Amino acid sequence: MPDSQSVFQPNTQAELAQFVADNAADSRRSLQPIGGGTTPHDVNATDACEVRLDGLNRVIDYPARDMTITVEAGIRIAELNRLLAAENQRLPIDVPQAEQATLGGVIATNWSGSRRFGCGTMRDYVIGISAIDASGQRFSAGGRVVKNVAGYDLCKLLIGSRGTLAIISQVTLKLRPIPEETRIAAFGFHSTEKLDAALARLVTSATRPIAIDVSNEPAMQLLNIQRTIEKAAMPTMLFVGFEGTRHEVDWQLETVANELRPFECPWSQALSKVESEGCWIGLTEFSIRSASSTTIKATIPPSRTCELVRMATLAGMAAQAHAGNGIVIGHLSERASTADQAIAATRPLGDFVRSCGGHLSVLRSPNEWPALDVVADSWAGSLAWTQRLKRQLDPHSLLNPGVMAFGPA
Repeated sequence: MPDSQSVFQPNTQAELAQFVADNAADSRRSLQPIGGGTTPHDVNATDACEVRLDGLNRVIDYPARDMTITVEAGIRIAELNRLLAAENQRLPIDVPQAEQATLGGVIATNWSGSRRFGCGTMRDYVIGISAIDASGQRFSAGGRVVKNVAGYDLCKLLIGSRGTLAIISQVTLKLRPIPEETRIAAFGFHSTEKLDAALARLVTSATRPIAIDVSNEPAMQLLNIQRTIEKAAMPTMLFVGFEGTRHEVDWQLETVANELRPFECPWSQALSKVESEGCWIGLTEFSIRSASSTTIKATIPPSRTCELVRMATLAGMAAQAHAGNGIVIGHLSERASTADQAIAATRPLGDFVRSCGGHLSVLRSPNEWPALDVVADSWAGSLAWTQRLKRQLDPHSLLNPGVMAFGPA
């Protein structure tokens, strides 16, 4: 591989494997796998070569009646969605910037959105995977049928590995049918205390929500759905999503409204189908709809979600929570224009998250703010075994060296 080459874009999986093998045998440059580039991360190497995978976008096999599909990992999520919709099928994962994001990137980051509560994550849909390790050797796990259970579960190992263990090249997914109806019930609350009680009630609800999301007032401005739901000004909003047949959804909307009526919810609205579509787009795109330079993500016990949203609000953050799963995404205020200001806003949240046994990470920040990663990161408890795993699969640390999931290079 020429030393001057800083970008490589393979057209076939064989080209990719050969390139990685040549690199391992010769220059041993650091490689940075990139899908759609929607989730950038810094690599701890000055001479890293970008490996752009969006050229690997072929459909290998689509037996629609089996509700599975095998595709190359560089296929865009929007293109995959259009392909599946023609057969009235879907991959029920909410991905922002779907026209740009690739399937491999979504798998590598284990991204999931609001539907995570009722539909699960990528780990629930990947049944087969092919990847290329740092030496250029291609390996596979799982298969093309749902009941394949042979061998080690390398699928789950690679999901969320952020390109640090191997480069994902091909994936087999199991699919779901597109529901007849998808609707959202919206509720406004004056305080997070009342909202917390309502969330506890949803745990024992007779309904089966697919999403339970919470947004504070700054987040509502980013969601860009105020006109859609025509709400009065409320400090905190709760969105509960349902899907199924029209009769099932109508019953669930009515039932959840009755269940939450005792919790002093001064405003509520069952959104129409069109309004729900607009709301869903806003909830999905929230993670990238901000002029702020810094975005954080926290994972905590669901019972502590409202406390974290309250703290984020006091810190001036726009916060969205997948409350049923204990996931909070926050955009720092644009006024936090220096690393010191960002650290001051983030540190109390990081301390709280760690006290709950959770994890807080930085999704996006300026390159010159590395200290913010140290404040936010809470992987210390699992760092030793993840580094050991990295050394086993990538002994020369060629794939995404220094990415936080595996600590310093």
